[in-house]
Amino acid sequence: MDNSVLELHYVTKTIGKRPIVQPISLTVPPGEVLALCGGNGAGKSTILRMIAGIIQPTAGTIKVKGCERRKNRKAYADHIGYMPDDFLFGQALSAKETILFYAALRGVPKAKALQTLERVGLGEVRNKSAASYSKGMRQRLLFAQALLADPALLLLDEPTNGLDPFWMEAFVKFIIELKEAGRTVVFSTHQLDIAEQVADRVLFLNEGQVMYSGYTHEYRDKYGKAGLSAAFTELFQAKR
Repeated sequence: MDNSVLELHYVTKTIGKRPIVQPISLTVPPGEVLALCGGNGAGKSTILRMIAGIIQPTAGTIKVKGCERRKNRKAYADHIGYMPDDFLFGQALSAKETILFYAALRGVPKAKALQTLERVGLGEVRNKSAASYSKGMRQRLLFAQALLADPALLLLDEPTNGLDPFWMEAFVKFIIELKEAGRTVVFSTHQLDIAEQVADRVLFLNEGQVMYSGYTHEYRDKYGKAGLSAAFTELFQAKR
């Protein structure tokens, strides 16, 4: 019996006549961390947004825990926690009010929502306007709302952008803990060192096409300590 958390079957995205994501198929089991790596315009965010159900694929099917969004939108969404690459919070709401709003949407108790804020280091500043937060603080608030409902699948778009070294290290620990708890994580990143520390598998993308997919240990076996950085250089030097 297939117990994959995420399944993509020949998924594509085209805008006008321009292909944004070329056919991609993959399965991700429980407890696996998958990193999407590549330059700007590689299709990473588009893939995450399609999985999250924010935009629809032009062709192909996406299943999360066996559910298709078009057949059961609520069941599909209940399995997902999504963190966008950035979000401009309104001036009116504090971080506490923001997280409680998301908690109400997901049916999460108030106490758990506030504990999640504490977990990402925002407890002492929870009454400040979320709009006044620095980039790194906004990232942590967005990460908190994605974690709220303990989803089977976490989708994180450039989650470490703007984080200082302390919170970068904390993020690595968060992801390792989630993996050990059986959560499945798919995240995009430009930071290959982060991918190397936490990802089980890495997809390199260019112009919406998968250039190479492999497990992290396979990159190390092939390239040694240079790992993903050497793989990136080899795969993309001819593209520049």
